[in-house]
Amino acid sequence: MTNIRSLCVYCGSSSGVRETHRNAAHALGATLAKAGIRLVFGGGRVGLMGVVADAALENNGEVIGVIPKFLEQREVGHSECSELIVTDNMHDRKLKMATLSDAFAILPGGLGTLDETFEILTWKQLELHDKPIVIIDIDGYWKPLAALIESQITENYVRAEYRNLFTIAPTVAEVLPMLEAMPPERFSLESKWL
Repeated sequence: MTNIRSLCVYCGSSSGVRETHRNAAHALGATLAKAGIRLVFGGGRVGLMGVVADAALENNGEVIGVIPKFLEQREVGHSECSELIVTDNMHDRKLKMATLSDAFAILPGGLGTLDETFEILTWKQLELHDKPIVIIDIDGYWKPLAALIESQITENYVRAEYRNLFTIAPTVAEVLPMLEAMPPERFSLESKWL
């Protein structure tokens, strides 16, 4: 896999979620490590964030956590990461995660995951980056999001071609083959943003 050396994973920090979601997070972390792809994630030890990071670490993967100061205590910063970057605020966190990554994968999550998802989609729509984005639809979790975007297209708030901003993978096993089939990045986020 030549194009993707580093994958940013957005996912929930909540505990007590479905076992299938936890299993998917574990499978993704292990898959990345075995493929030699660096994991970039939100830096927390809890919820799916902790599961994906732990799985990558258990398989000798490189794991970069990025967490703002004020969340380091609340989300229990993952001290066993290969590197834990502590940022001043959420905006710096999201930009740092994006610049460190060649592509994005989205597992189930809550409002924070939605925030990250919509921001990275919007940045791609605005051509601040053209990195691949894969939404992993475990148990149909993201079907309501896909339906919302379709409704926005129907109501002329979103252009039809923006369906191509992301790809939906029904399983973790399909993520890397999908990413491998996508064209490489044409320009860097830094060139447009920084």
